Amino acid sequence: MSDRQDVSGVWYGRWRAEHPAVAPGSFIALLEEEGGGITGTITEPDPDGDDSVLRALVGGERAGADISWVKQYDGAGRLAHAVRYAGSVNADATEIVGRWQLEGFTGSFAMNREKFDIAELEETEALRIPLPGL
Repeated sequence: MSDRQDVSGVWYGRWRAEHPAVAPGSFIALLEEEGGGITGTITEPDPDGDDSVLRALVGGERAGADISWVKQYDGAGRLAHAVRYAGSVNADATEIVGRWQLEGFTGSFAMNREKFDIAELEETEALRIPLPGL
């Protein structure tokens, strides 16, 4: 039986800091879960870096609905520090919410994704109407 709360896949997230001088941010996470262990990457726009992006590696774990990981910026961009995340995965693994922290700063985050049922996709494919010229 597969785990309904497996977090493998693409997630779209937003984070907010409690400190008023830190602007909120957004990110895309590509996560892979195996046996409760989580690895992946996070890419986010760098608001202070000349239209560049920041990249980070993710390592952590999930036990039931509880999830935690460390996001370690790769240092190729402007940042090279680590950020700790902890939160909860909803029952159908389409949302993760929680808190993040690094030395001197804390805040909240939320991540969302669409999750498709393979049977539903096959049914939709069977009903697909061909478009002229395609």
